[in-house]
Amino acid sequence: MEEWQLKQTVLLGGYTRKGGQGIYSAHFDDETGTLTTPQPYFTALGSPTYLAISQRQVMYAIDGDGDQGGIAAIDMSGVHPRLINTALKPGSSPAHVSLDEQRQLVFASNYHAGRLNVYKIGADGAITETDEVQHDGRGPRPEQESSHVHFASLTPDKRLVAIDLGNDRIYTYDVTDDGKLNHEQWLQLPAGYGPRHIQFHHQRSIAYVLGELSSQISVLRYQDDGTFQLLNTQSTIPADWTAHNGAAAIRLSADNRFLYVSNRGYNSIAVYAVSDDGLTLTLIQQISSEGDFPRDFNLDLTEKYVLLVNQNTSNGTLYQRNAQTGILTLSQKEIVTPEAVNVNFLAQ
Repeated sequence: MEEWQLKQTVLLGGYTRKGGQGIYSAHFDDETGTLTTPQPYFTALGSPTYLAISQRQVMYAIDGDGDQGGIAAIDMSGVHPRLINTALKPGSSPAHVSLDEQRQLVFASNYHAGRLNVYKIGADGAITETDEVQHDGRGPRPEQESSHVHFASLTPDKRLVAIDLGNDRIYTYDVTDDGKLNHEQWLQLPAGYGPRHIQFHHQRSIAYVLGELSSQISVLRYQDDGTFQLLNTQSTIPADWTAHNGAAAIRLSADNRFLYVSNRGYNSIAVYAVSDDGLTLTLIQQISSEGDFPRDFNLDLTEKYVLLVNQNTSNGTLYQRNAQTGILTLSQKEIVTPEAVNVNFLAQ
């Protein structure tokens, strides 16, 4: 086999509005820090902006087809990817998709409709919808005219946490084995916070929520009953930045020592040192995204590198990461990533 056999695969999810073909793949050599030019991988979906790949090598991707949106299941185990099935319904596509491997469930967060959809994974990897929860409410900002569910994923104790940008709430649900959501609870964040994504500490009952509309990051305590307590908040951009900014993605290193956040507008990755107890974030770096509107980024499997994709300029940027200091250093830029907005590293 060729030299990439034991390296990493990169899968990029993206839009299909301006020439982008959807899902792209590339090879990454973590020894040399070399990324190949991404090539179209699966082009049969409408704007597969977010991907979730199961341990069984089935990809669950956002899909849109005309006036319908939902999730597609794609078998990745063969030489070429194969569509298993789609679960679409009238309306816009979701904004985020995540997996529950233990219960074999898929969660879709629909931003425009303000709802959560749950799907059960069958023996062949196909999905069937099992539940739908509709949110309501609004916030003070123009973007908060209604509920906007932007993210949902599992908590450390296997509840579901859902982030609603439209009504400034963080929801938690109990999840049944057959894919039903119940026992809804929520934390009300300050008006106009506009939460987008959340990241849990890998060892402590602490989470970090990112405010897209407020360009803020907050430390939360996650409690045994599934509720959250807001502890402290700080900005993700300099105080003198007055132009538009929307905070986007958030990632935590495996050792819990460094937190990374992308800013769209200020066009940077903000790097924070995390205190030993997880309660204090200290900004240590702001580094340019080398493009416009960095929607997502991710650490590679060795955590020696970070790959970021700029949505508006369709270019990717690769950084080296110092594991001891957390600091990023520009390694490669102007990687061609057509309309890419989601980054995933997989063992090859």
